[in-house]
Amino acid sequence: MASGSPSLLEEELSCPVCSAIYRDPVLLSCSHSFCKACLQQYWDQKGSLECPVCRRRSSRVHPPISLSLKNTCEAFLKERSQRAKAGSEVLCSLHSEKLKVFCLDDKIPICVICQISKKHENHKMQPVQEAAEEYKEKLRTALAPLQEKLKAFNAVKLICDQTAEHIKSQTQHTERQIKMEFENLQQFLKEEEAARITALREEEEQKSQMMKEKIEKMTEEISSLSEQIRALEQELGAEDISFLQSYKDTQNRAQCTLGDPEKVSGALIDVAKHLGNLKYRVWEKMLGTVQYTPVTLDPNTAHPKLSLSEDLTSVRRSGERQQVPDNPERFDPWGCLLGSEGFSSGRHCWDVEVGGVDWRVGVVKESISRKGHVDVSPAGGVWSVKLFKGEYIALTSPLTRLTVQRNLQRVRVQLDWDRGEVSFSDPSDNTPLYTFKHSFTERLFPFFVGTVRICPLKVSVCVK
Repeated sequence: MASGSPSLLEEELSCPVCSAIYRDPVLLSCSHSFCKACLQQYWDQKGSLECPVCRRRSSRVHPPISLSLKNTCEAFLKERSQRAKAGSEVLCSLHSEKLKVFCLDDKIPICVICQISKKHENHKMQPVQEAAEEYKEKLRTALAPLQEKLKAFNAVKLICDQTAEHIKSQTQHTERQIKMEFENLQQFLKEEEAARITALREEEEQKSQMMKEKIEKMTEEISSLSEQIRALEQELGAEDISFLQSYKDTQNRAQCTLGDPEKVSGALIDVAKHLGNLKYRVWEKMLGTVQYTPVTLDPNTAHPKLSLSEDLTSVRRSGERQQVPDNPERFDPWGCLLGSEGFSSGRHCWDVEVGGVDWRVGVVKESISRKGHVDVSPAGGVWSVKLFKGEYIALTSPLTRLTVQRNLQRVRVQLDWDRGEVSFSDPSDNTPLYTFKHSFTERLFPFFVGTVRICPLKVSVCVK
């Protein structure tokens, strides 16, 4: 290789295909060299073993690597790197000397001439390498919290991304449920409309048939009377002798045996029956098809291993962790969930159908910790009873074992926020189980653990 300026040498050591310094250069029989990867890529694209420069066909599928050219390229790259490092070395702006000392007072690197100058007299000094290592260590220490902060931001951003996707999923699912519920209502109204129109048509047919029979009967009677009248009128037109001879028979025929015609009562359609309070009566009937529950479960608070029913009235353990966002309202790792509505005054009551061998029902304060360890006693803001290993327990401190005559199928929870009472009882016979007393200061939410179902209330209509 001819020695010349760095630019000419670099040109000599550059691959004709990629224009970069050779990497693993191979030599063809035509004396042209290329990077091994560049040549193979060119051959794959062309589908033939021709030289990219002169187009001569290579006799070898795997041309040999040119070791001398490879060594030259590596030496050139090393030398260029060293020149770049030497060219980037910073010199003292006053004395054009290398900066070898670091002034600890002024916090700047200086040269040895600056070190003995009056400007840095009595200043503390330190070799650049030692100072750099010391200050790098300080920077690493300062960098650690920033890295942790970045990690925290990335973690929260990931949750935000998951939340955004979950919002779309929730919207689609909720929209389907809304449409389904309204379709059911519309189907109910269509069926009710059809039933009422059918009843109207049946009444029409019945009364029309009655009027048809009445009209036919009266038509027959009118025909009979008309015939009788015509016969009598003919007798009246006869000669006197003839009229008198047959008068006795004519007089008998003139007798009317039909009673007076009667108007038909109740023949018209009972419009009031079909239209009177129509909307109210349809709504009253609709109440038999709908349910009302005093508590609705909040899926946004449910532990990922809990599965809720479509109408948000029952919950069970699913076993598999669901893909839901780790939002602040969600309990994790405590496997419970809350009702959707909190109470900060008044009296409230709901019945819970309990199942399985491990459940818990009660109320919790709004500010209870949703993550990590939770104090499940009244001191921690939890007032509840549970079934655990066959025992019914009130979660007091210490625990209170409850005396129960038979296995509970339902538990009634009664909250009197103003009086500061949370009572539990068996609704089947109103047997009291336990009553907590506490001066509440914040909103309380119904809460549940295990397989439970909120019992619906009977809906009735009262007209005043």
